[in-house]
Amino acid sequence: MNDDALTRIAEALERLSPPPSAAPDLDGADAFVWHTSPDRLQPVPRVNRVALDLLVGIERARDTLLANSLQFARGLPANNALLWGARGMGKSSLVKAVHGAVVAQMPDCGLKLVEIQREDLPSITRLLDLLRGAEGRFILYCDDLSFSHDDQHYKSLKAVLDGGVEGRPDNVVLYATSNRRHLMPRDMIENERGSAISPSEAVEEKVSLSDRFGLWLGFHACDQDDYLSMIEGYCAAYGLAIDADRLRAEAIEWQTTRGSRSGRVAWQFFTDLAGREGVKIAR
Repeated sequence: MNDDALTRIAEALERLSPPPSAAPDLDGADAFVWHTSPDRLQPVPRVNRVALDLLVGIERARDTLLANSLQFARGLPANNALLWGARGMGKSSLVKAVHGAVVAQMPDCGLKLVEIQREDLPSITRLLDLLRGAEGRFILYCDDLSFSHDDQHYKSLKAVLDGGVEGRPDNVVLYATSNRRHLMPRDMIENERGSAISPSEAVEEKVSLSDRFGLWLGFHACDQDDYLSMIEGYCAAYGLAIDADRLRAEAIEWQTTRGSRSGRVAWQFFTDLAGREGVKIAR
């Protein structure tokens, strides 16, 4: 066998069994995104977030998640959290804002935010292995988490909640956002109950996944006063001066054309208004 053939065989074996991932450098940023193929933590130099005090109408969820995160940053017991409810009401914004507030308040706490995509959940055990022996503390963040009736990704998630032989590392906590309280559509729950031989067991495994979160924080559609307060807060924060009556009239017209009110709609209106008024926005 010639040298070229041996080289090709060696390269093929390396592809089948790649070397272990190098220990990640966690000192260069406060936030990271988990990628696979190959496994790596990509640093995020600047997190896209708003200030915590700009999140209006979700004060109870804000205070609860902030207190839980401060406990965790101090090395005290803390719960995994499921932020569920209405679209556009600041679930993902709250996670990022709370992380930023904790880091600002405790700059030496070593708290890192690590985002993992839903489709990468099967790799979460490998991510936990990387973080288990790392310095610092880590909030794993999974946005828009939900499962269909034939989706097996939820089984991987149990490892970071409380399952597995090793369990969740003490320096890791999970925050997830979802539009669904039980992480699966209600019609699928009812269909499985109605067609299964053992109806209660048919859905228990998936529904019990949400029970493994120690904190359930609900988000509900805002009323008009909260909607207007959000916009007024943005105007004050970014120095946009505008007549109050004009602001109110245009904001109400905007939400009427959209057919809904939410924090996202409020931000979209403010973005349009700032552009028309020549005010730059830096998030």
